[in-house]
Amino acid sequence: MEVTAKAQKWLVSQKVDQDTKTIIEKMLADADQTELTECFYKDLEFGTGGLRGLMGTGSNRMNKYTVGMATQGLANYLNQTFAGEEISVAIAHDSRNNSRFFAETTAAVFSANGIKVYLFEALRPTPELSFAIRHLGCKSGVVLTASHNPKEYNGYKAYWDDGAQMVPPHDVNVITEVGKISSIDDVNFDANASLIQSIGNEVDEPYLDMIQSLSLSPEAIAQEKNLKIVFSAIHGTGTTMVPPILKRMGFENVTEVKEQAMADGNFPTVIYPNPEEAEALSLALKKAEEIDADLVMATDPDADRVGIAVKNDKNEFQLLNGNQTGSLLLYYLLRKWKENGKLNGKQYVVKTIVTTDLIEKIAEKYNVKLYNTLTGFKYIAEVIRELEGKEEFIGGGEESYGYLIGDAVRDKDAIASCAMIAEMAAWAKSKGTSLYELLKNIHNEFGLYQESLKSITKKGKTGAEEINEMMVKFRQNPPSMLAQSKVMTMIDYKAGTSKDLTTGKEEKIKFPASNVLQFITADGSKISVRPSGTEPKIKFYFSVNEQISAPDKYYETIGLLDKKTQIVVKDLGL
Repeated sequence: MEVTAKAQKWLVSQKVDQDTKTIIEKMLADADQTELTECFYKDLEFGTGGLRGLMGTGSNRMNKYTVGMATQGLANYLNQTFAGEEISVAIAHDSRNNSRFFAETTAAVFSANGIKVYLFEALRPTPELSFAIRHLGCKSGVVLTASHNPKEYNGYKAYWDDGAQMVPPHDVNVITEVGKISSIDDVNFDANASLIQSIGNEVDEPYLDMIQSLSLSPEAIAQEKNLKIVFSAIHGTGTTMVPPILKRMGFENVTEVKEQAMADGNFPTVIYPNPEEAEALSLALKKAEEIDADLVMATDPDADRVGIAVKNDKNEFQLLNGNQTGSLLLYYLLRKWKENGKLNGKQYVVKTIVTTDLIEKIAEKYNVKLYNTLTGFKYIAEVIRELEGKEEFIGGGEESYGYLIGDAVRDKDAIASCAMIAEMAAWAKSKGTSLYELLKNIHNEFGLYQESLKSITKKGKTGAEEINEMMVKFRQNPPSMLAQSKVMTMIDYKAGTSKDLTTGKEEKIKFPASNVLQFITADGSKISVRPSGTEPKIKFYFSVNEQISAPDKYYETIGLLDKKTQIVVKDLGL
């Protein structure tokens, strides 16, 4: 049995510690081989978010050895690619259990391979790691984080010299190099302390300066400096940078949720440390109600995503989804760029294919080019790299609560996003309105776009097989009608085709291959299906839209779109 052979290989390794070997021996001796199979049936692989998995023992788990093998492969690739050059890398980590240990393990392996390491002295946000790579002139970088996954997970995001997560060919080449490591004994864990340099404030200050320079309405902040902001780091890295940047921007009334300000990898106050989940913001909302706040913001453990809540027209706090926040941000950025005389026809914005098309409508109004990419911020960063020096990036984002303003960072940045969202709220208030009213105005002008997400979790080896079977079924038997509207087009990003389902005609699309399907109906609804690259889930994205016939029909239109989405879900058999 392959899993048994893999486990035996770990047992005979000279570098695997005795505690790990004892655990493996117990797995092998157990009559129920389920745990052994789950831990060894495959190797962790780079997906849309890098290396990510449950912490534990085995080739399919995050541990010292899988982290070491990934780092050895990356080190080998760096030494081959930049032969004869001085090579340095930056390493950061979040608040998760073992993140510091994994970061130090990563630093040890890099330094053992002759590579200079800049290791953050303590936890720092993922976007600051991206910034540090460019700021320090590194060839690569790693952040140890599992983003918003449950506490049992950890992960390893690898970055290239532009500060972006690796894309082809580099990600594939690194995987190839890792594959060449036939044994854990091939990993050099013996750190060269002289090549490891601790960093902190010398990167923090330039990073905060950069974000402050993005401000578009300093006069609005000065006018509304007492805007009541509640912020929660949800036990993560946001606490290191969000309060300082808000203070720098000029906000004087920021309340941090104390129960969630302490970094803690067990995330004791939440079920999931994910700002997409309403439950994760419950303490922040409670505090906001206590002090009658204007704005609530919460970041995930590595502070690349942010969730917000604003007061609606009933003076109640309402959570916004990632598409709503992204639309507000892009609208604000484009409007202020125009008002400030900064648009000259060379600017662009970027979104992913599963993110609201409302952003495209907004970009059209301001004559700003929009690029669509596959899901994953590394693809947005790839567009920025390709257009560097030719066109100017204003901002971009994805529906999963990740946004980027400016191009000094090449990954989603919740620190800069918090700064810009707070500024946007101050600007709206200085105009006598609110973010909620601004969103309603956007919908009245461009159309009401309503998006929702349904994720189905399928864990382990059998779960992965079930997800694959679902994708095969949708490819072979696409739905013909959804919510009484004919399905006109099926876009298959894996096959690289767009198929007219009424004529059968196929056209090629210019996207890298990715396991994503999209169905577009006659009434403009769009349903996207894809397996998650970072979690054991298959995701269904629903986007429905309708023009609002009159301002007083706003909530009626929302109701109609809610019903339409429910019918689509039912029609898909979910």
